[in-house]
Amino acid sequence: MSSFHTGLRPSSPHALQRKLLIILLGSLTAVCVLLGLLYNAGMRQTLMDQLHEQLNASVERASSYSVGLARPDQRLYAPGQAAGTLTARFVDRYVFSGDVLDQHGERVMLTQDDAIHLVTIDVNSEPVRRSLSVGDYLLSAVPDPGSGGVLIVGLPLDSTDRTLLEMAWLTLFIAISLVLGTGLVGTWLISRSLAPLKRVAAVASSVAAEELDSGKVELTQRVAIADAVPGTEVGNVGRALNAMLDNVSTALTAREKSQDQMRQFVADASHELRTPLSAIRGYTELLSATEHFSPDGRRSVDRVLQQSHRMGSLVENLLLLARLDEENSFTMKRLDLCVLTADITEDFKATSDDHQWEFECQAPGTFVDADSSSLRRVITNLLANARKHTSAGNSVTVSVGQDPENNEAVLQVHDTGEGISEDFLPKVFERFTRADKARSGSDGTTGLGLPIAKSIVEAHHGTITVTSQPGNTLFEVRLPLADEMPASDKPETLG
Repeated sequence: MSSFHTGLRPSSPHALQRKLLIILLGSLTAVCVLLGLLYNAGMRQTLMDQLHEQLNASVERASSYSVGLARPDQRLYAPGQAAGTLTARFVDRYVFSGDVLDQHGERVMLTQDDAIHLVTIDVNSEPVRRSLSVGDYLLSAVPDPGSGGVLIVGLPLDSTDRTLLEMAWLTLFIAISLVLGTGLVGTWLISRSLAPLKRVAAVASSVAAEELDSGKVELTQRVAIADAVPGTEVGNVGRALNAMLDNVSTALTAREKSQDQMRQFVADASHELRTPLSAIRGYTELLSATEHFSPDGRRSVDRVLQQSHRMGSLVENLLLLARLDEENSFTMKRLDLCVLTADITEDFKATSDDHQWEFECQAPGTFVDADSSSLRRVITNLLANARKHTSAGNSVTVSVGQDPENNEAVLQVHDTGEGISEDFLPKVFERFTRADKARSGSDGTTGLGLPIAKSIVEAHHGTITVTSQPGNTLFEVRLPLADEMPASDKPETLG
């Protein structure tokens, strides 16, 4: 179940909100661009059609007027021509005359460069666009009935181009305003619509944060009834999540009940085994003291006594584990971790002189709130583990320090032994697991020392870890530092 807690990464509803908003705005932008292009293309076609009709009318007026000219050098402008109309006459590709009638009725003469552009226009062809000194014009060339040459008539394009440009900017402004307005309104509407999904995600995240492998867990989180109404996508998800939580809660209850029964069985069995084991040890010691045995018989009796002691230690450890699992009934006191650890290390120096023992207090005055006897058992188990699973002559360094950043006391036990195998390292704190022969030593082991230490440390809201390679094995215990206390109060240092 712990992998559920560490591996679950619920997707944020904001990601869905962004995707929906991007899809909405992208689609709207595409529609606006398409409509804008079609609208402006339609407007251009309409304006150009109107301009062509006006140009045809101007050409007809100019041709009719040219018929009645007495001389070809008479003025070109027929009555009724609009301001800005261009009229030019070519005779044998020579510009006899050509000018533009401005807004005030004045004639603006064309330049030689303009004549070069005009002379290239094919007669009776479709109107063409030319850039002249007087501006851009739509021009049409027809035979001149009056002179026998070519008559060119044109209308200015400036007004049409300006209208189309203004229309394009107006379309762009409307499209941008529409996209921005839709973005603001869409954000609010989508956020409001996804609010139930956010609440469902919050419930899922809350469940994911639960330490489901920590023992007693009550999953009280549920999706609200309003967010679990079937028939909608969010309602179906909320209803399914509630059903899943009900199922998980039932499974956790069944697991807790099964574990309680197992703990009770182990506690009862351990308790019942203590009396017969004590009797076996007593009768064996009595036989050893009062009866005479052959050498083989003496070895057998000693072996029975030795194994009964080992069995008694195993039963006591099982009973302790069952009690630790069931309820933490510690007597918490303020302890100086340096003093307590130094005292235990001195005991090992005296009883295990085949190893080199060193103690370092890197942070004097390192106080923790802990049960003295339980914490002593943790330290003793770690030092006994280092003694049992390393060969004679290796050194064991015990140090106490502090981690101010995390407000923790740090106890480290480092040995230079053969190391823990890579395959066994992840199982080192599991119950009834035993190291391979590389770290077995000569002492028997029950495989409960490190699990007991782990249970006690976690009951004190601490952590215990191990790293190992040949010649460098390190067990590290981290416990919360005790709060500051008045100098007049004398802390308890030893249990």
